[in-house]
Amino acid sequence: MDNRTVPETQVQNLIGASRRTPSEGEVYSVSNPATGEQITEFHESTPAAVDEAVTAGSDAFDSWKNTPVEERIQPLFEFKQLLEDHQDDIAETVVREHGKTLDEARGEIRRGIENVEVACGIPSMMQGGHLQNAAPEIDETAVRKPLGVFAAVTPFNFPAMIPLWFLPYSVATGNTFVLKPSEKCPLTAQYLIELAVEAGFPDGVVQLVNGGADTVNALIEHHGISGISFVGSTPVAKHVYESAAKHGKRVQAQGGAKNHVLVAASADLDFAAEQTVSSAFANTGQRCLANPVAVVEDDIYDAFAERVVDEAANMAVENGLEEDTDMGPLISEVHRENVLSYVETGIEEGGKLLLDGRDSDLPSKGCFLGPTVFGEVDPDATIVEEEIFGPVLALIRAEDFDHGLELVNRSDFGNASSLFTERGSDAKRFRHEVDAGNLAVNAGTAAPMAFFHFGGRKASFFGDLHAQGEDMIHFYTDKSIYIERWPDTQ
Repeated sequence: MDNRTVPETQVQNLIGASRRTPSEGEVYSVSNPATGEQITEFHESTPAAVDEAVTAGSDAFDSWKNTPVEERIQPLFEFKQLLEDHQDDIAETVVREHGKTLDEARGEIRRGIENVEVACGIPSMMQGGHLQNAAPEIDETAVRKPLGVFAAVTPFNFPAMIPLWFLPYSVATGNTFVLKPSEKCPLTAQYLIELAVEAGFPDGVVQLVNGGADTVNALIEHHGISGISFVGSTPVAKHVYESAAKHGKRVQAQGGAKNHVLVAASADLDFAAEQTVSSAFANTGQRCLANPVAVVEDDIYDAFAERVVDEAANMAVENGLEEDTDMGPLISEVHRENVLSYVETGIEEGGKLLLDGRDSDLPSKGCFLGPTVFGEVDPDATIVEEEIFGPVLALIRAEDFDHGLELVNRSDFGNASSLFTERGSDAKRFRHEVDAGNLAVNAGTAAPMAFFHFGGRKASFFGDLHAQGEDMIHFYTDKSIYIERWPDTQ
């Protein structure tokens, strides 16, 4: 962007109207996972920096909450246009620090922009209600009010989209906002916040602090923070939920996932295999809506497994900036080693390795692992029960459709599930019986549009109001009830 004041590889905080470069605390390094080359490094934000950001947000809140709602959304319209204008540059930033392909990066930016579009409708979405003559001579009115300073702690796997689950709704409803992005992908978030400032939000309304666990805890414990949104692993989500609630915050904490796809005997096998491979290996398996477990009815198991292996074996694994790349690297070498340990565990526990991603034709540098497919996996195997967050797909044989539904519901997680079938009765039972928050029929990824909330259940979510859509209006506001009596004294 032409008028950005910070070099795009220099990680800075945005506090009030000032850009600050932290110079104390733990040092974090950001590397390109496709090449291993260091892009930049930066220091953890100090508690003093967090306090300064929250104070600036509090100072801005009094004026911002009283800004007419039609004026509050004007910067959002400008922000949307800036995101559109700069989406290619943002996408390249995502690819460099995350590793996903350009198409995947553009897709996540598009999904983020959808949330900005929805938030532009806040004047209608934020309305309360009114009832004349609720009681004798009494009228009652419900209105929604913003609460103060909100913070969001976002993960590495969607560094552009997930901050946009929260920022637009927070500021449109009249709150101020502090973003703490993943220390693995800070540059994408910085680009977004720079564009938000350019869009015209007043000083202190939108802010950025960088760091790791210490910064997160400083936000959770700060008395000036009204609520916290979190997306990440289940253990950390549970910690954020419990700690934030203890400190009197509103909290929504999206955790991990181990989503299952159920392939019924009636399914179109070619289509189901294509969609399953796309779901399992897009974003290199590093997404909470991936389906890394496929439960397949016995009658079609062998034919389906053959199609899946053929489809996955033809994926091009390369630097995401290269044309025709299907899958990029994992986020880091540490994470790659962790995923490899799960592959070894899958073999030790008796899984049949149908496609070994370690033997793929991989680039000589970078954190790459090819698509890996296990067959005949025990439903109690580690690679079925635990989140791997990598390109590993486990195939389980189900006796019939009933058994398949049972296997899907055994998971401790409840983020999403997909069904492939050509029978309406299968779809109805799946919809009614599967215990997950996002359900899809004949679609590999159960990703809701921005005007619907992003569901999650069991160990996949802690809280009661989800990201996106109407749930965000409830999360970022509270209702006041006005009771009025004007007796006729004449």
